[in-house]
Amino acid sequence: MLMIILTKRLMAAYAALTSLMHILDDIKHHPSPPISIDEQQAESLTQTVTSLQEFLETYNSPVANTSEADPLEIRIAEAAYAAQDVIESHIVDMIKLRKSSGAYHGQIHSGGETSTSAGSSSQSKPLMWSNYFGCLMKPINNGRKISYVDNLYRCLKKVIKDMDLVKKEAMKISVSEAQLHRSLSTSGGSSRSSIMVGFDDVSLEIMHKLTNGQDDRQLQVIPVVGLGGIGKTTLAKHVYAQPLIKVHFDVCAWVTVSQNFDIREILFELLSQANKKSKEEMSENEVGLALHKYLFNRRFIIVMDDMWSVDAWDKMQNFFPDNWNGSRIVVTTRQSQLSSQLNSNYCLRLELLDEVSSWDLFSNSVFGEESFPVELEEIGKKIVENCGGLPLAIVVVGGVLKKVEHTKECWESIRKNSSSVVNSADDDFCLNILKLSYSYLPMYLKPCFLYMGVFDEDRAVRVSTLVKLWVSEGFLRPQSGKSLETSAKEYLYELVDRNLILVHELGCTGNIKYCKVHDLLRDLCCREAGKEGFYYVTGKHKSQALNRQRCVVIPGGTSKDKAWEALRSVPLARSLVCHSMEFVPMPESKLLRTLKAYDRDRYGTHEYLLDGLFQFVNSRYLAVGVQFVGSMYDIPSSVSFLWNLHTLIIFHSTSFVASSFWMMPQLRHFESYKGALGLRRPPNGNVVIMYELQTLKGVNLLNLDWDLNFPNIKKLAINSGEFQNLESMNTLESYTNWWQVKGNTFPHSLKKLSLGSHYSNWDVNEVMLKNIGALPLLQKLKLERAHFQKGVWETSEEQFPSLQFLELKWCPLVSWITESSHFPCLEKIRLYALKELEEIPCEIGEIPTMQSIHLKYCRESVVESAKTIAEEQDELQVRVVLFNNSNNQALRRLASPNFQVEIDYF
Repeated sequence: MLMIILTKRLMAAYAALTSLMHILDDIKHHPSPPISIDEQQAESLTQTVTSLQEFLETYNSPVANTSEADPLEIRIAEAAYAAQDVIESHIVDMIKLRKSSGAYHGQIHSGGETSTSAGSSSQSKPLMWSNYFGCLMKPINNGRKISYVDNLYRCLKKVIKDMDLVKKEAMKISVSEAQLHRSLSTSGGSSRSSIMVGFDDVSLEIMHKLTNGQDDRQLQVIPVVGLGGIGKTTLAKHVYAQPLIKVHFDVCAWVTVSQNFDIREILFELLSQANKKSKEEMSENEVGLALHKYLFNRRFIIVMDDMWSVDAWDKMQNFFPDNWNGSRIVVTTRQSQLSSQLNSNYCLRLELLDEVSSWDLFSNSVFGEESFPVELEEIGKKIVENCGGLPLAIVVVGGVLKKVEHTKECWESIRKNSSSVVNSADDDFCLNILKLSYSYLPMYLKPCFLYMGVFDEDRAVRVSTLVKLWVSEGFLRPQSGKSLETSAKEYLYELVDRNLILVHELGCTGNIKYCKVHDLLRDLCCREAGKEGFYYVTGKHKSQALNRQRCVVIPGGTSKDKAWEALRSVPLARSLVCHSMEFVPMPESKLLRTLKAYDRDRYGTHEYLLDGLFQFVNSRYLAVGVQFVGSMYDIPSSVSFLWNLHTLIIFHSTSFVASSFWMMPQLRHFESYKGALGLRRPPNGNVVIMYELQTLKGVNLLNLDWDLNFPNIKKLAINSGEFQNLESMNTLESYTNWWQVKGNTFPHSLKKLSLGSHYSNWDVNEVMLKNIGALPLLQKLKLERAHFQKGVWETSEEQFPSLQFLELKWCPLVSWITESSHFPCLEKIRLYALKELEEIPCEIGEIPTMQSIHLKYCRESVVESAKTIAEEQDELQVRVVLFNNSNNQALRRLASPNFQVEIDYF
């Protein structure tokens, strides 16, 4: 029965081990840990977990390509889960004792003897762990009570014994990979017919690269990069089959490399296609030399389809002679980083199809040259829209519709579930192509990728939120000398390079601000996560074994009843990610670590009582709307029991205070939205150093008469007041102050600076501007309602050495005097409602890095000066938004390809 419920768990086992390691490290390094684990037991667990992680990183499951479960992987995952449950349940019980005794966290140390509760029945827990929970909660030896320390020791002893047995079994298995059989394609692809639509421009581009040997006679590698299923192979086949290619090149050969490549077989295949002879028995080096000899002095084109790593190229490139006759090698790959290793100067990147091309491909897939029935066009276009511009999805859905009745009723049923049709029709051809990208991910990236499925379809995910959630979930592999946040960002960029995560929006300084996954890849995430028990999506995954789920997702649109049904059945849940606008009750699991029920990018939130939230004493991440009891808008002292809280994000309509703010030593990120947090003096006037704090947003610092000590703070946003010792914060990278700015000095570590708000004017003097301009790392500067002295801003040499983005908003600036050398790195300018500014300095257009100017509600002379700059700089993009009046309507005549004019009618 277990084998049916718990399918393949290789990734889940690895994530469970990594999470367990984080728990052990958190307890070991906590300044006041809630429990104490025997030193020998902790060392034994750590060694076993490390060994099993290393084993899984190289283990090839015998059932990896089937729907069966691997018993060994299941045992590893379950053993790691059992260890987590024993430790974290013990923490819950110990802190419950402290609460009942009236002690705050850290005042009572675990180790004192106390009575255990005989009323908690192990029957409410899943059967597999009942022995552990029974050991923890029941009297033993004829009713004799034991201390919690002895209780924990005995429970962990059972866990360690089980993990050791699993480890011994794992160590008996040879991790050396058997020789894998590969299937080489001699014709350049499968038998499925290829339809070439939407790639006319890129087809001409690559044809020019291939045949324009007179301009570049050197041997060139041409990488073609894109998402799985986007049409890389189709494009390569189309070009490869052109008559001009056959005439232009003396030798044409195609080989599929794949992830598990064999160099000797690849070289053999190329040689046999080149010399049209049968294969002979030769060594790898011999066949390579034979290929080199045959290609020498011949103009050749070789297509190497589906290359996954540079290792394959490194082992073959010396066998391809550079004849200086315009020979070419085309490589298709999903790996962006591989393209730069193959050719640092050129890469052909395929994009998703637009609406017109998608429709053309769909029509061709279903009806070929026949006309499209008018009565089916509306439904058909909705189906195409669901395919999201991915050629593979369009072709597969088209293949399904080609075989069914061409009636509205039949097509409508497919439209309603077109996404699942893509993932069920011709599964071996479609979904497994996308799954390859997942299957060959390094183990440490797999949980990061699968986690993208917890977000609603087509949802753009804020990167800062994603990073915090990844850290909270505990599946990130630590890297020596790097914070988990830094590792998370690196892992994100790795997944972007692999075309598994799409960049949705860049920030003003070029960093990824929002990301998303293609719908098909999200479906893949959800399917694989469901199989591996990584998370449970309400309404999507089957509810069997729900009481074993560790992560529960409530998608948008989920009814209150369905949400409640799921949440009352997950006693072991560690995470709740809620996107529903319906009120969702708190889960019954006391072991919760992550609760995300608020999203700053979406309207609406659930409001919970803070005291109710603080029952989750193992919490790492809380993002919620909150209610305060009575008229006391204060975060209660019970927050101190959240011994390992990393992130606290609060939405509340009014301002509040946090007397107990200083009692969260592990806090890394605190953010308050709508209402502001007022900090109170630490208890007894003591100096409290919050070493872990990196983010502090939405705080009120009025009447602050003591120094704040945040030695590792990176992001700081103040609603009112200001820091007295701001310049000494040498780790601060982002500073926002919406209040009346008075201080003139800032830390040299700043990369982003935003001063002022729409609600109050403030004076910016020459000293402040000089100090801001001298910040060596500053990349982004925003000033709102800043009054420049005499309405003039004159910059000077050696200022703003790193500034990339500048925004001025509602500033009564009349004259701006500058030189192009004063902003050597400036890329983007936004000017909003500068109604007194006469013109943009023409020198701005001479800045070599300048990319765009965005004007909104500025006077006519400013718009005309921007037009002059645009005419002189063809590469510069200018966007102008104007109020709807007769004068501004006339300015629409200035529009040109690089000068966009919009009228705001509202």
